[in-house]
Amino acid sequence: MDPLPIVLPATQVPPRRAPLPFLAAGMPVVAGVVLWLITGSLFSLCFAALGPVMMVASLVDSGRGRRREQRRILEEDERSWAVAEEQLSALHGEERHRRWGQHPDAATCTQEPPLRGTEPPEARTPVVVGSGAVASIIRTTGGDGERARELQERARVLESAPIIVPLGAGICVRGPQPLTLAVARALVLQLSLRFAPGQLKLVGEGFPDGDYAGLPHSSSLRRGFRLGVGPASIREVEADATIWLARSGEEVPDGILTVLDLQEPREATLRTPEGVVTIAAEGVSRQQFETIAARRLASDDEADAVPEAVEFAQLVQTPAESGLRAVIGRGAGADGEVDIVEDGPHAIVTGTTGTGKSELLVTWVTAIAASYGPERVNFVLADFKGGTAFEPLRALAQVTAVMTDLDEAGARRGVESLRAELRRREGALAAAGVRDIADVEIPRLLIVVDEFAALLQDHPDLGAVFTDIAARGRALGMHLILGTQRASGVVRDSLAANCPLRLSLRVSDPSDSRAMIGTAAAAEIPGGVSARGLCLVRRPQDDDAEPLRVALTREDDLSGVANRWAHLPRPASPWLLPLAEVIPLPEDATRTGNSEILWGVADVPESQEQPRLVIRAGQDRGIAVIGAPGSGRTAALRVLAAQVPEALWIPADPERMWDVVQSLVEGRTRMPALVLCDDLDARAAELPPEYAQTLVQRWEQILRGATGSSVVITATRSSGAVGRVLDALPRRALLRAASRVDHVAAGGESATFDERRPPGRARLDGHETQFFWKPDGAASDGRAIGGEGPERWEPGAGLHAIVTAGAASLVSAVQQAYPSARVSVIGSGAVIGAGQGFTQTPGGEHEPVVLLGDADAWQREWSLWQRVRTDGEVLIRAERPSDLRQLVGHRELPPFARLHAGRVWAVRGAEAPRRLVVPALLGERETWRREPAPVTAASVGAQPPADQPRTRRSLRERRG
Repeated sequence: MDPLPIVLPATQVPPRRAPLPFLAAGMPVVAGVVLWLITGSLFSLCFAALGPVMMVASLVDSGRGRRREQRRILEEDERSWAVAEEQLSALHGEERHRRWGQHPDAATCTQEPPLRGTEPPEARTPVVVGSGAVASIIRTTGGDGERARELQERARVLESAPIIVPLGAGICVRGPQPLTLAVARALVLQLSLRFAPGQLKLVGEGFPDGDYAGLPHSSSLRRGFRLGVGPASIREVEADATIWLARSGEEVPDGILTVLDLQEPREATLRTPEGVVTIAAEGVSRQQFETIAARRLASDDEADAVPEAVEFAQLVQTPAESGLRAVIGRGAGADGEVDIVEDGPHAIVTGTTGTGKSELLVTWVTAIAASYGPERVNFVLADFKGGTAFEPLRALAQVTAVMTDLDEAGARRGVESLRAELRRREGALAAAGVRDIADVEIPRLLIVVDEFAALLQDHPDLGAVFTDIAARGRALGMHLILGTQRASGVVRDSLAANCPLRLSLRVSDPSDSRAMIGTAAAAEIPGGVSARGLCLVRRPQDDDAEPLRVALTREDDLSGVANRWAHLPRPASPWLLPLAEVIPLPEDATRTGNSEILWGVADVPESQEQPRLVIRAGQDRGIAVIGAPGSGRTAALRVLAAQVPEALWIPADPERMWDVVQSLVEGRTRMPALVLCDDLDARAAELPPEYAQTLVQRWEQILRGATGSSVVITATRSSGAVGRVLDALPRRALLRAASRVDHVAAGGESATFDERRPPGRARLDGHETQFFWKPDGAASDGRAIGGEGPERWEPGAGLHAIVTAGAASLVSAVQQAYPSARVSVIGSGAVIGAGQGFTQTPGGEHEPVVLLGDADAWQREWSLWQRVRTDGEVLIRAERPSDLRQLVGHRELPPFARLHAGRVWAVRGAEAPRRLVVPALLGERETWRREPAPVTAASVGAQPPADQPRTRRSLRERRG
């Protein structure tokens, strides 16, 4: 408010001289003359003389009064001017004091510390460059004359007032170096005293004769307004404003609108766009500068200092009604508080190795969990550097999942799980008819990732998902906290644009710091142990980054937070945990209906489920299970057989398998609800080509007519003829393949191949599935078909022909095996010469006659052969299937028989060949394989593979 104007005294008019009293003086004269005329007395004329006397007396008296009035007027005028002078001096003094108070120089700031605002300096900030005459706000009224004009002129000018100029781009101080340094120190000291270290930052090397003498403004971690000092010759100081030091006559740098030319101490010429004036410039010696900096600014250094260490227990967490406010450390005199909801919705944390990035994330999670329960916030933690920093956080009820080092399959599961969570939350908001999660009771989900760069490098698919979450996460209540060593080149612009909350520990590259917090301050943090946990936080509403020391969270702190919420149930994880490598078949596993069988657990991350895999026996047509040896094929069938006692498990023995398959094709065996066949390609490979081809054709017939039955077939590969059988099954489960080529050939995608896939892990219906595990030898009553083994041949009454090579050498063995029969080689006289052909026993029955001979011998004895064909039985060794076609005329494939195992095909009349075993046909030195035990669904798991040698014993041992 402007002061009242000074009222100047008006010029006093001097008193006028009194007029001569002619009338008063003439009356006595007239009266005396009249009396003299009347009375004639001379005394009357004396009365007339009184007139002039009275006039003279009146003149004298009037002069004295006028002189007295003149003296009074002069005295009053002097008093009025003295008052005006006093008012002018007082008002000028008040104005001068007010101006110095508003715009203090270094000396004034030292005498009385100035009040500091909250705003940093800027280009318009006034700077005191010295003292001099300025226009005064004092005004005058009244008065005239020279004296009044002189006082009015003095009233308009205020001497010894601060001369201020806008800081702008800086000031150029030009003159002798001692003078320029003194004035520059005064200017730097003035600004340092007026603004806190958080508002003003001194940059550059400082004065030519030394640095900034320990001013806290030079070491502040806050950005502030950057003020530099440098010689005008370099013209390269990275600052918002610079005090340039120039020699006399040197050119002024571009952009500088204020120049101080120094001639003598306290005498300078100020040149600005408004003109040139002479001022008294303030100077400060180096000793004064250091003394003032040490005494007056020590408190600033302490106030701006960040604690060396902070314990989590020292922090006070105050829950917020909305958002997720958390105190994660302590800054310069205040707690470091962040809110991922209000300041976010997403955040990026950067810092080189060893700066405490993982500790910051742990403290942040713990601070949030200390104030908000599982019904308010959930966490998914992911560490992609292989560390264990997040392991202690598993104890928190709010933590639903902790992942480390995801493989390709785990990354795909993560992608689908996060997308499913997005869809789930969108559906929940749509069902509630709201647009923001704050209007529904759904906990917020914080996804905290350490080493985000490693995640993107190994699993680029996840990058698109995180970008999607960043774009839509605010309304859905999904928030990201991404930790990485550097943000430049790692975090895409589309993702970074949605992460306004930035926290940066020390980084190595200034460009990384500028990309994060807008300044290179994070790169200027010194290294070493003292810098660990020193963080710069910049919220979207902050102009500058704020330094704080991240609190250290200890095990006791985590235990206390975990115990607070231990009574609450842990929420379901949106990021499903991987399937276990071994999932035992539930003890109470029973068929839930007439046809449903538990087989395993499916992983369906796109719907955030891991349902049980159920096979509907008799309704599902069938499933092909393909995998390498050791991938869990047999174990998968064993789980099904353990729950379905009446299941038909095709025997692994080729002969018995052939019989079972033929029985199913011919309809002699009814198709059960569940048919199991293990290693079909291996079984087919054990057969000769013509048998393998026929077996495949019969399986195709079985599958075409398998109505009301479910068929599960396993194989190592899906190539070759067996592939047609597998292709006939509508569903396919891919276990671990021997190679990527086999995996792709079986119908899998190249990206889903995993040579480390555990046994029982399959890709079924587009999802990862882990089959249940049932130990070997599990008790179950499986139905056995063809489990009796080959029938042993016994000669009956009548004639029997054995077509075999080396007949003479086998006569003795056959005779010993069948002592009741007459055994002979065709062509010997004992048989042919007898003529009767048969002899009759005392009981009236024909005794058995066994005739041995090779094919050529029987063709020579054709009549005898015809007799045997008509009335007897023909036995042809399995090693010579051509003899069956040549001598018997049978063109169809006979039942498969193992070679060199005493197998024969028995033919009687027009009947189809039957497979029998005649152990006597084995040579004396040959061995005979023990017949396998009957096959059931329960015992197949304990059977050795078909190519595993079985127990053998010699013919001599068998006879004994």
